[in-house]
Amino acid sequence: MKRYCFALDLKDDPALIEEYKRYHRPEGIWPEVMECIRANGVLSEEIYLIGNRLVMILETTDDCSLDAKQQIDRASATMQRWEELMNRFQKPLPQARTGEKWTPMEKIFEA
Repeated sequence: MKRYCFALDLKDDPALIEEYKRYHRPEGIWPEVMECIRANGVLSEEIYLIGNRLVMILETTDDCSLDAKQQIDRASATMQRWEELMNRFQKPLPQARTGEKWTPMEKIFEA
């Protein structure tokens, strides 16, 4: 199993943040999005929030390729509609590369 950690900011608007949280409740996330996540080697996905900063932790199968997952997601009309909707709420970190939303984080400690 592999683990990845990413960060992203939400627009600093309490109403938008609450709406974003509603979309990520079990009854708010589209079933097709969950199917896409599970179909591409992601074993678990967790998103944490503090203020307007999000941290996402992905656990994947050993053979999961994040590049291949991105290509599959880009080819999915459902995932594209979801990403367009989420763009209303999200903004890349200042250090994100061009076109990058979720920024990979560097692991610096493990006990």
